[in-house]
Amino acid sequence: MTRAEFAKPSPKQRVRTLWISDVHLGTRDCQAEHLSKFLKGYHADKVYLVGDIIDGWKMRGGMYWPQAHTNVIRRLLTMAKRGTEVIYVTGNHDEFLRRYSKLILGNIQLVDEAVHVTADGRHLLVIHGDQFDVITRYHRWLAFLGDSAYEFTLTLNRWLNHWRARYGYGYWSLSAYLKHKVKTAVSFISDFEEAIAHEVTKRELHGVVCGHIHHAEIRKVGEVDYLNCGDWVESCTALIEHWDGHIELYRLADAQAREALLKAEMVAG
Repeated sequence: MTRAEFAKPSPKQRVRTLWISDVHLGTRDCQAEHLSKFLKGYHADKVYLVGDIIDGWKMRGGMYWPQAHTNVIRRLLTMAKRGTEVIYVTGNHDEFLRRYSKLILGNIQLVDEAVHVTADGRHLLVIHGDQFDVITRYHRWLAFLGDSAYEFTLTLNRWLNHWRARYGYGYWSLSAYLKHKVKTAVSFISDFEEAIAHEVTKRELHGVVCGHIHHAEIRKVGEVDYLNCGDWVESCTALIEHWDGHIELYRLADAQAREALLKAEMVAG
């Protein structure tokens, strides 16, 4: 049974599998520094990059690629060199890579989807999820328009967290908060989850690991284990499989809160 738990990373914690999605390297809102720090904390047998790792849409309008973004790529290459199997599942923002699907370079594979078998025997479809988004599939102009509005929200989010950090507050996502409050967004998320769960049932699999909607979650949709990695733009989340097959949800905000509490206890003690 999948359980949603908080991850408790320690230096180089050994885990079976990591899943990350929607990093959007090449954009100003990518939280590359946080992601590099997260990846450095783990030894994983397998890492799934569940789409939209590189933002090809944004890079059409001009190049933005700071050293922090290069560091993420280097970290993943280092993990592959040291024996981690890295599986890059393509998404809609990095759809330019789909023409190279099934390419294998050492420990790095490029695929459009995969099936992961957990330590406790569950078969999980690993797919970005844009295939189940009606707007992305059939109304691309609306997808681009929505992307522009979303980018404006992320700009506000970036400035808000700049000032929060300056005054000693942890990371908080304005865009994720608004997404939970807006009825249409909540309805879209529900429709997406139902559509992807239907596909999993049709394929006679146990569950799905996806991304795309920037909404991290572990829950049951009917009889289907639904697991969404979230993103490294607004929420900074990932999924972690341990050796018994349990999968937990990592949230940067929760990790920072725990660290702050430990520091406060050490000072008080």
